[in-house]
Amino acid sequence: MAEDRKAALVRITGRVQGVAFRIWTRDEAVQLGLAGWVRNERDGSVTALIAGPEAAISTMLSRFWKGPPAARVSNVESEDASSVHAPLGFHITD
Repeated sequence: MAEDRKAALVRITGRVQGVAFRIWTRDEAVQLGLAGWVRNERDGSVTALIAGPEAAISTMLSRFWKGPPAARVSNVESEDASSVHAPLGFHITD
């Protein structure tokens, strides 16, 4: 339902680049039925926009703390965002 659709802009720091974090994020998001995107940042962090049901967003935020096997996540920061800007599906961007 549209009223149940939420969005979060998330910044993940630590050892999160060069460890397939974006691919892992896309796969996890698709499994949870989330839309959005994920990208590497110049400072070594990863940013993601995740949109969908509140319960799925909450689950994804918890999963970000673990990440893929080679990742070492030190922090996950999230803020509410507009789901209007989320694309259909989930994409890895540059």
